[in-house]
Amino acid sequence: MPELRALKPPDLAAVLGQEPDHELMRLYAEALRELGRFLGERRALDLVREAGGSAERFASMLADGMPFFDDRGFWKRAQIAANDLALAGVAEFSDLDRLTIFADNLVPHVLRVDGVLRYEPALAARIDAGELLPAGEEEREIRGCAVHACELIAARTGMPARAIDTALWNRGQAPRYKSVPRHRTRTVFY
Repeated sequence: MPELRALKPPDLAAVLGQEPDHELMRLYAEALRELGRFLGERRALDLVREAGGSAERFASMLADGMPFFDDRGFWKRAQIAANDLALAGVAEFSDLDRLTIFADNLVPHVLRVDGVLRYEPALAARIDAGELLPAGEEEREIRGCAVHACELIAARTGMPARAIDTALWNRGQAPRYKSVPRHRTRTVFY
């Protein structure tokens, strides 16, 4: 993966049609270089084989090997990578349904708008005002409550949490949800 390890923000910006000095181009390029370092001489599907058919093991490998995936307690990107590979039909995992939701800011937002999650009034007011929440305790608590709520929904409905995540994420694209501010946090984890 020498191409990934050598990737620079302007190169990526040219491919994506973005401004080369945009902060996200720097972060995307950094993440792709990190992926190249992590893979070494392996191909991505070699990791799937190394995981031995376990989505949990695959996610753990990603989280342990790449800083942008090391979202302790949530592993959003690491879990979604396993799920996406399975959805694409390029990997099979025997424990795929053991994954939790892919905790970011949209699923908790949908749960809040639907009345499943209720925030302390001062926190709700800050979110509604569009205030940026710092990465840390409040933001992690929101995501943790969303994981817990979806696990309860999964137990009640028999749907795997990852399928609930997809349904709620799709639901969040509707105008009703887009018209209400959701929590915003600057983080590489979602």
